[in-house]
Amino acid sequence: MQDFQLVAHRGYPQRYPDNSLAGIRAALDAGARHLEIDVQLSTDGTPWLFHDESLQRVCGVGGRLVDLSDAGIEGLRASEAPRLGDAFRDEPVARLSAVADELRGRPEVFTFVEIKPVAVTAFGAGPAVAAVAAELAGLEGRCAIISFSTDCLRAAAATPFERGLILTEWEQLAREGPELGCEYTFCDVDRLPPEGELELDSRLVVYEVVDPELAALLGARGARFVETFAYPEMRDALRLQGE
Repeated sequence: MQDFQLVAHRGYPQRYPDNSLAGIRAALDAGARHLEIDVQLSTDGTPWLFHDESLQRVCGVGGRLVDLSDAGIEGLRASEAPRLGDAFRDEPVARLSAVADELRGRPEVFTFVEIKPVAVTAFGAGPAVAAVAAELAGLEGRCAIISFSTDCLRAAAATPFERGLILTEWEQLAREGPELGCEYTFCDVDRLPPEGELELDSRLVVYEVVDPELAALLGARGARFVETFAYPEMRDALRLQGE
């Protein structure tokens, strides 16, 4: 078996809507023990799961989640209709509180919670971190707060949660990694050095990896985690490789 762990990236978006509670449950029911989700805030300060700055791809409407109240978000559906048809026409946008409740019943799962830069810009790093940390109460040791925003990560240092820096470029690690002191480093597979060891002081998480052979190669180079949109398929393909 591989010496790295798979992370269910935004749940199971190959077959379910992005960041949906249905997709998260499907990935965890399939055996995923590491999960990554994206969080933005409503104008009421409530954390909701959402990746894109625009609502269009997932909800089929214009505008931004950070400009809506809780009531406005409750009226949306995270159906991804152009890609998934009517299969998830009733799927709501997920609150972080609902996902946290799910995680409390799954003590074997570790979750990376990404606070999106759009939320930090709209509401400030401190308020965004405080809102997320409040919803994750009781999940200390089982969640990490991650972000592209270094201000967000500095604010998160005051919480009981581990932290992860998402790199905009590999060279950023040398510039800002030591000062931030995060436990995890996240890097797009296309931003990695083309060859050589990837052993770091922090634990390296690589996203988004589609090819199981590449996933295995990254693990051999030192990546501790590999994110995938299709946890069950990637897991099965890696098992076949190991036989």
